[in-house]
Amino acid sequence: MERRAFVVKGIVQGVGFRPFVYRIARKHELGGFVLNDGEGVVIEVEGNGPALERFESALREEAPPLAQIDSVETRGVELRGETEFRIHVSQPRGGTALIPADVATCDDCLRELFDPDDRRYRYPFINCTQCGPRFTIVTGVPYDRPLTTMAGFPLCVDCQREYQDPDDRRFHAEPIACPVCGPQVTISIEDAARLLRDGSILAVKGLGGYHLACDAASEATVARLRARKLREDKPFAVLTSEPELLVDPNAEEAALLRSRERPIVLARRRADAPVAFSVAPGTPWLGVMLPYTPLHHLLLDAFGGALVLTSGNRSDEPIAHEDDEARERLGGIADAFLAHDRPIHRRCEDSVVRAAYPIRRSRGYAPGALPLPIRAARPIVAAGAELKSTFCVARDAQAFLSPHLGDLDSELAYRAFITDLELYLAMLGAEPEVIAHDLHPEYLATKWALEQDAEHVGVQHHHAHAAACLAEHGETGPALALVFDGTGYGTDGTLWGGELLRCDLNSFERLAHLEPIPLPGGEAAIREPWRVAAACLERAGEPVPWERWEVVRHALKVNAPLSSGMGRLFDAVAAVLGVRDSVTYEGQAAIELEQLAGETAADPWTWRFGDGTALVTDCYLALRAGGDRAEIAAAFHETVAAAAAEACAEAASPPTIVLSGGSFQNLRLLSSTKRRLERLGFRVLTHRLVPPNDGGISYGQAAVAASRV
Repeated sequence: MERRAFVVKGIVQGVGFRPFVYRIARKHELGGFVLNDGEGVVIEVEGNGPALERFESALREEAPPLAQIDSVETRGVELRGETEFRIHVSQPRGGTALIPADVATCDDCLRELFDPDDRRYRYPFINCTQCGPRFTIVTGVPYDRPLTTMAGFPLCVDCQREYQDPDDRRFHAEPIACPVCGPQVTISIEDAARLLRDGSILAVKGLGGYHLACDAASEATVARLRARKLREDKPFAVLTSEPELLVDPNAEEAALLRSRERPIVLARRRADAPVAFSVAPGTPWLGVMLPYTPLHHLLLDAFGGALVLTSGNRSDEPIAHEDDEARERLGGIADAFLAHDRPIHRRCEDSVVRAAYPIRRSRGYAPGALPLPIRAARPIVAAGAELKSTFCVARDAQAFLSPHLGDLDSELAYRAFITDLELYLAMLGAEPEVIAHDLHPEYLATKWALEQDAEHVGVQHHHAHAAACLAEHGETGPALALVFDGTGYGTDGTLWGGELLRCDLNSFERLAHLEPIPLPGGEAAIREPWRVAAACLERAGEPVPWERWEVVRHALKVNAPLSSGMGRLFDAVAAVLGVRDSVTYEGQAAIELEQLAGETAADPWTWRFGDGTALVTDCYLALRAGGDRAEIAAAFHETVAAAAAEACAEAASPPTIVLSGGSFQNLRLLSSTKRRLERLGFRVLTHRLVPPNDGGISYGQAAVAASRV
């Protein structure tokens, strides 16, 4: 007879791990106990040697699907003569246990949800050990019901029996609930569906915050939502139970749609999709997602069609997640509220993905750990950037990227940043000793970082982009890095964004870049791309076709910061080709230029990487000579890709290249550049775990800080 103790760390709380341990211990006729503590799961078992070996093998190889075992520590302990196995009360020691992400409703719960004979028939908060809320309801570790927002809902007799029954799949399911003892909605699902059919806009309380919902097929209702939300053109997401009626997903997109994370997936819109044009104007892509909570399933079933489901906020603000806050912020947008009385402890936006990379890593993925190639010797907080704000907390060999916060350029967003960071640090039991930050002195995240009493590590914006791509592949460099985006503060005080770097996680060297071009009117030139195009044409000695230029051109002498951003080059060409003179959201001109190019075949023009003025002028002259707009747009894409690859060939080494930055969300640019580099013999790394846009900056900052410290 032997007795062994195990300490299991990783994502092992809130995933049915203790019931799993209980069952395999009973199966092998072992005595002992299992409990959660602040570090993970603690197990002691005793029995004969072969049975213990079988138990340990099952522990490592048969863990629940939602579990992720990072380590198992084993040691022999003194025999106690126990023959029964029990689940003990959790112990609050420590504070570094990992909390799982929220999980979409499982098939077993769905069957019960629509079974008239089941006691949870049409109950909007049905869940079990394999699905339901986790991250957004947990208030502390260890993960037990008293440390969740379900603490205020005492279990009824029936739920208590299921909770204590080892043969029930709700055995120790902490969010367990039913119509008798659980949360309740504020209006009936049927009334909510009727309001939607009548053209109302509903504020719907979800897992990580409120959404705004309306009939996706109604042009008038979608237009009204746009006007109230102050969102002119940026596409809305669509919630549907039948995505094949709306989009033509490829195999990878279909798998992402049905994954347990249930992200919004960008897929090609069907020409006959029963969705209002203004849901996603001017784009062949539609962001669709399947329902991921029982409430969403019931609402779609009662409504009978697809729904716009967009963040409960005004554009670019943080999502509203507290009830009083939601009533105040959304009262002027929503006609009615479909809420409930289960509190949301942490806000968490929906994730948005393409088959090639994530655009927004949030619900379903956060707070899952990302790898750090170099261990953080001391706890690190990386403050991130300004747009698509995230922060990152790093400890040991793991980095924890926050959910998407929005653009960090308002008091509301800044408060959300502070609040959510405090919750993250409490969840991880971390006290930061190192603060990593962007070099831009006016970013609110940078200002916050410099106010903290800790060691400061400044990380150049594009180095952070490159480091994020290296780190997610578990690499430290050296590598070449093509980093293309709109704006990033450079070490020389100018705005960078079209870079070829040679770098590792510790440092970088700028090998080549786009020439700096003036932005007449500063920020106004980002909102009105024609200004950048006009500045390029005037510099080239060509006539400027915009009459407004005579009024604006004086800004060249008083307010025209220099930018080498690839995003500004795309903006200028979009304006020259008549695609977009002004934008209502970040990247709009470049997105529509990519759509104009489509899959039109084109060869690259002769152009040396760097001279943006010359390339803008070439596009202008080609159009003036009668060239086809789509062919010019396609040639522009191929020219940038070919010249960037040639610049890498001239640099020659190292043989690994990373592609990062928001401009590489352009699928044509990404695929053409990657293909050309691989033909030249380079090994190319692209993003798969974190966004190539600024949502991945904080992770890159954390990787650089870990290397330097």
